[in-house]
Amino acid sequence: MSKDIPSLYGSLVFTDKVMRDKLPKDMYKALKKTIENGTHLELDVANSVAVAMKEWAVENGATHFTHWFQPMTGYTAEKHDSFISPTGDGEVIMDFSGKELVKGEPDASSFPSGGLRATFEARGYTAWDPTSPAFIKDQTLYIPTAFCSYNGEALDKKTPLLRAMEALSTEAVKVLHLLGNTAVTGVNTTVGPEQEYFLVDKAAYRARRDLLFCGRTLLGAPAPKGQEMEDHYFGVLKPRVAAYMHDLDEELWKLGVPAKTKHNEVAPAQHELAPVFDTANVAVDHNQLTMEVMKKVADKHDLACLLHEKPFEGINGSGKHNNWSIITNTGSNLLDPGKTPAENTQFLVFLTAVIKAVDDYADLMRISAATPGNDHRLGANEAPPAIVSMFLGDELTAILQAIENDTYFSGQHRVQLDIGAHVLPHFFKDNTDRNRTSPFAFTGNKFEFRMLGSGQSVAGPNTVLNTAVAEVLSQFYDELKDTPADQMESAVHEWIKKTVKAHKRIIFNGNGYTDEWVEEAEKRGLFNLKSTPEALPQFIAEKNVDLFLKHHIFTKEEIHSRYEILLENYVKTIQLESKTMQEMLSKDFLPAVSRFAGEVSKSVLDKKALLPSIKAEKELALVESLTAAYETLSEGNDKLKALTEEVSSMESMQEAATFCHDKVLALMDELRAVADEAETRIPEKELPYPTYDQLLFSV
Repeated sequence: MSKDIPSLYGSLVFTDKVMRDKLPKDMYKALKKTIENGTHLELDVANSVAVAMKEWAVENGATHFTHWFQPMTGYTAEKHDSFISPTGDGEVIMDFSGKELVKGEPDASSFPSGGLRATFEARGYTAWDPTSPAFIKDQTLYIPTAFCSYNGEALDKKTPLLRAMEALSTEAVKVLHLLGNTAVTGVNTTVGPEQEYFLVDKAAYRARRDLLFCGRTLLGAPAPKGQEMEDHYFGVLKPRVAAYMHDLDEELWKLGVPAKTKHNEVAPAQHELAPVFDTANVAVDHNQLTMEVMKKVADKHDLACLLHEKPFEGINGSGKHNNWSIITNTGSNLLDPGKTPAENTQFLVFLTAVIKAVDDYADLMRISAATPGNDHRLGANEAPPAIVSMFLGDELTAILQAIENDTYFSGQHRVQLDIGAHVLPHFFKDNTDRNRTSPFAFTGNKFEFRMLGSGQSVAGPNTVLNTAVAEVLSQFYDELKDTPADQMESAVHEWIKKTVKAHKRIIFNGNGYTDEWVEEAEKRGLFNLKSTPEALPQFIAEKNVDLFLKHHIFTKEEIHSRYEILLENYVKTIQLESKTMQEMLSKDFLPAVSRFAGEVSKSVLDKKALLPSIKAEKELALVESLTAAYETLSEGNDKLKALTEEVSSMESMQEAATFCHDKVLALMDELRAVADEAETRIPEKELPYPTYDQLLFSV
């Protein structure tokens, strides 16, 4: 690790300092105006930036450039072009124009489009996003871009996010001006996504078809030890893991990713990395980079990094906590309650707006975290339930109750915590505890959206959240914009009171894991969308379509295309998992069962030939149970194949997704239970793949 971390940090990023040093003053000012105010970028500025960017990239060893974008696959995409330009005399120069910086033309036909594009309609465009800095990786200049079709439809995750950020800024500024805060001319949402992941030995990973193809184990009995001893969480880092984290920090810091916290998570072989907050757009880019770099660094350490939400049955899966707040361009946090939150009208307005937004669009919040892998994790006593609710803590809840009931809030005195030993320092408690069972929890000066799965892009959830809050702020402004100044304070109070009363059902500070909460949530009329196929139809519900159309986040065609893409992704994922399980059973596990049952049978016959009076009851019972398991798995595998083939003939993607969940996945769970039980009776050396013991405890 370099000792000079400040000089290492961002050394491969085209930072503001580099731009200031490389660009003429007038061009630098024009670019900053575009970044800060969202104004149009002129071609002469783009040409100047392109020259400076190319010179800097070549100085740092880059030979190529690429427009780096985020299609609807959930991953990133890139096409590399060299800087070389032939001069006509057999020589070349290193060249890069403003046109090449601003626009790229990747083939769009093979990316998910949900019917927006026919297969033969290939042209697509990438457009430079100047609000996210370019960087160098693997001797290539990476230029963050948006991705759209020939007709301008958004085919990526960045474009809707940028639209949603702009919508929230517009509506928030209008509300702030209405409240008298006219100094603010723009707001940004900031995000800090905590990234959980597993590290396993690379050789063991490569020996399992399910991990290679699906990212999760489809078969596998639990190890004798799991997470029940509670000794892994925040435990001492093993040398191999510590070395990995050491290199990961360095690689991320070079790319300007503010990796801050690292530690062991709850499950064996599970870990977490958390960054410092950044603007939502940059945070999304950085998180995509983080996931990619995690895997590359793991490979160098002979490890495999698993980002699936539930790679191992019986122990915790991995999530991604999306810490979200709203910051003005004057530097204030609109979700900071201050020392007297009951008197902080601006805070209470924005807090109430978020409460209403989450209640009105809880279904969209759930959908934004809906993936095939996350269905295995949500509501499993390791993550928030699929029911969206909001945790505020005692003080804020009491303040809102006082407003609703028109009673005086006397305030809660700060409590100094005395731990008991005189040598230990005294300090003040926070105004809220942390509720790990809450999907959407207030944690001091931000909200933590805890439902996200570890492998998914955080663009979608932040697009939904920003848009929903923008809509409520728009409603607030329209309702109060004509209120006389001398009546504004009273009108704001009444709006907060009315809104809290109408939407307090979403507030829940208790244990979200209990059956009692499920019953209570149903009484409150809250959504309980347990699976992805059950949740996705809400994406095209009229109120949600209206929301996206009003704020120009999606066109109607883009909305329906995303609905189809998400359904198709679910169906393809379950089909892939089913086919992988079929192969593992037929080619690996069933032959192992038959082979070991045969060995035991031969042993019994040999013993009886020597001593006819031997009963060998336990060995015969073992052979009987393994034979029964073989028959059940063999018949079940044939049925699984037939069900999977049946999916392909279904015309409706919604029907196919529901069938995959209710029939295919259900049968896979049944077969796994039989296989895992049989696995416990077979010696490890006879098994065709590494066991949980080897996967979780070999690093």
